[in-house]
Amino acid sequence: MPAATDHGKGLVAPISGQALLQDIKKGTFSQTEAFDLFAERAEAIESTLGCFTCRDFDQARIAAIAAKGPLHGLPVGVKDIIDTLNFPTEHGSPIYRGFQSLADASVVALVKRAGGTVPGKTVTTEFAYFQPRGTKNPHDLERTPGGSSSGSAAAVAAGLLPFALGTQTGGSIVRPASYCGVAGYKPTFGLLPTTGVKPFSISLDTVGTFGATVPDAALLAEAITGRKLVPDTTAPDVLKRWRIGLCDDYMGSETHAEVAQALASTAETLAKQGADITPLLLPTIVQQAGEQHQTVQNFEAWRALASEYDHNREQMSPVLVETLESGGRISIEEYDGARQTVKQARLALLDVFENVDAILMPSATSAAPLLSDGTTGRPVFNRLWTLMGNPTVNIPGRIDSKGMPLGMQIIGPAAEDTRTLAIAAVVEQAISQH
Repeated sequence: MPAATDHGKGLVAPISGQALLQDIKKGTFSQTEAFDLFAERAEAIESTLGCFTCRDFDQARIAAIAAKGPLHGLPVGVKDIIDTLNFPTEHGSPIYRGFQSLADASVVALVKRAGGTVPGKTVTTEFAYFQPRGTKNPHDLERTPGGSSSGSAAAVAAGLLPFALGTQTGGSIVRPASYCGVAGYKPTFGLLPTTGVKPFSISLDTVGTFGATVPDAALLAEAITGRKLVPDTTAPDVLKRWRIGLCDDYMGSETHAEVAQALASTAETLAKQGADITPLLLPTIVQQAGEQHQTVQNFEAWRALASEYDHNREQMSPVLVETLESGGRISIEEYDGARQTVKQARLALLDVFENVDAILMPSATSAAPLLSDGTTGRPVFNRLWTLMGNPTVNIPGRIDSKGMPLGMQIIGPAAEDTRTLAIAAVVEQAISQH
């Protein structure tokens, strides 16, 4: 189990849920003893980090004692745009203060069926968009944990939870995972159910998972879906199986020099261990599709939040109001044209993945920005892959000169989540060994 590590002003102590589950099976820990590791840590440092909107570890412990299933009562954080029967769902907005759903979202119900317990709701930005809600990065309390799944990423990084659920419409899983130094898995679009999740953009919103490592994030998704997703990294020379496309042409001038250096170093490490690293130029239609993300997102958001805007816009942040109004100015013809470009780009990507098994690029343009900047970071390296619907995994392990995490992401073909997670896990292993 990883030990706590101090970085700057924060305290980082991710705990592998997979390792704990193995200990439970061996009898090293009971279910409740394992659960109590997180309850005690949350009691000690949650007030410093602000990862939860509400929590009740005492009630969740009762559920943990009786839990049956592959998660053995371990706690799972739930992003506060996902409905829960036992906690309010406030969507990061005063409009929904105290709102109580009458049922769990489907994904929460499946977590409970798998033996997971829900001790609380994790902080989201307003309606999972950009307005920060005060959560701090465990690596440096003066920096953002990213958004919109702010609390989920920070809680896993700080060891308050072994697993957490998040959502991604632009970069809301991969980017905070990168900033907080944990694994974040955005599945193929639709793999995890969105029933009971507050919509922002119906053709982009994707539920995903956080864990200390790639196998941890995969384990939660496997428990929810029943699919074989947890990778086996024990096979010798496993990297020699994979052809990895190095996608550095899509980065642009805004990429921090240390991020570019980390990407080059990662590619070099993988090549030395036998991976086939191929420079990759994305087809023009794919790059053009990336420019259509906001057209699709904003058009759909204007409709998804129609009632909130019409009746409560004074309680919305200016950045959200501006985004919704911009969506209202997008014509149906523009939206349909954007969707057609997306369709063509997805077909072009099929040809790309005939020549490579996965794509490697950074998860974010830099390390986590300062909270004083008033931003949760930019999803410029994530939006395209959310739009394409491809599985994407943030791989922790790289750090910059100030000790802040720099994530690398693996992007795989649509519906090839098992293979994508397997590649991400061996890349993570190669980085940690290096």
